Amino acid sequence: MSKVIVDKELIEEFLTRGVDSIYPSVDSFRKKLYSGERLKIYQGFDPTGPYLHVGHAIGIRAMRILQKLGHEVIFLVGDFTAKVGDPDKDITRTLLSDEEIEKNMAGWKEQASQLIDFKGENPVLFKRNFTWLSKLKLDDLIKLMSQITVQRMLERDMFKRRIEENNPVRLHEFIYPLMQGYDGVAMEVDMEIGGTDQTFNMLVGRDLSRAYLNKEKFVRTNKMMDAPDGRTMSKTKGNGINLSDTSEDMYGKAMSYPDSNIIMGLELLTNVPMKQIKEIGQEISRGENLMQSKKLMAYEIVKMIKGDEAAKKAEEYFQKTVQDKEIPKEIKLITVKNSNWSIIDLLVKIGFAFSKGEARRLIEQKGIRINSEIISDPKTEIIIGKEEILVQRGKRQFLKIKK
Repeated sequence: MSKVIVDKELIEEFLTRGVDSIYPSVDSFRKKLYSGERLKIYQGFDPTGPYLHVGHAIGIRAMRILQKLGHEVIFLVGDFTAKVGDPDKDITRTLLSDEEIEKNMAGWKEQASQLIDFKGENPVLFKRNFTWLSKLKLDDLIKLMSQITVQRMLERDMFKRRIEENNPVRLHEFIYPLMQGYDGVAMEVDMEIGGTDQTFNMLVGRDLSRAYLNKEKFVRTNKMMDAPDGRTMSKTKGNGINLSDTSEDMYGKAMSYPDSNIIMGLELLTNVPMKQIKEIGQEISRGENLMQSKKLMAYEIVKMIKGDEAAKKAEEYFQKTVQDKEIPKEIKLITVKNSNWSIIDLLVKIGFAFSKGEARRLIEQKGIRINSEIISDPKTEIIIGKEEILVQRGKRQFLKIKK
């Protein structure tokens, strides 16, 4: 068993940086951390898409602090809760198959290991909630459902919104917060970490821990940051700065954030000291060093995940391809079996788009070039032969293709 360390600097960083709220209070959990008791703390991630992103990294980095302090930390994959999916604000999610879930989570441990350690003296534990949720019987489910009222469930804003807009709310969606809450019961945890979008579910978990275990479960809600496109960063949409991205893509995506996001990005997505971030904020408010500050944010995001050397190369790549508008000398070449492709299918095939919908949006926004020519028609057909074709997405992503 790892020895618990009481380190004031690390504890205060965990209690403040990137934190929206701590329930029931910051002071009560601070007291726990200073007590020297070894705590069990987790964050859950549903494999509803293949990408972990830097939004998840906010919580994962908090887990890393707890790992350093010697606490028991659990990276929980919600491979059972993903079957239902956390209720969306607009529509009922499509039920995922076991095959889709396994495919989505295939690379997660490798992605997360860039930020936390699954080995060593105090390894983060990698668990799956299928282990216990799949074993619940009907009488277990009845007992679980008896712990919460319909009135309480309807307090959740997304349920309210859908009812007001006459959009259906299906009964299985009510089960999701209960299943997530039961995770904490099954593991007998002391704290759950998650984004502010998970506040309702995590507070339901507090109620269940009291009911089943007669135990106080603390909750830390993380601040959230949108994707560069202004939408919520999403595993399903794949629109975030993903932990599986190349360092060049991470840097370029970070540079596409609006200037108004620089300070939040530095706080939530980097390890730059808060004192320095405040000084940068003052400079920006005076209209000074905007580009320098954004480059620092992009550099530090890549450094946090990929390391200093990768960040330097990513910065150089951005300078050449975006600012100096050079086409890189070394471009990855891939081969395809078929000769005839629709541009949309091709973009999905080579990984320039997560879905056909995203591919269509890229074309409509004039973000795709073939041999330096802008493709503006989503119905464009591409013929691929033995000669290399240069495909470009935006200003910084390039691939060569041939048959």
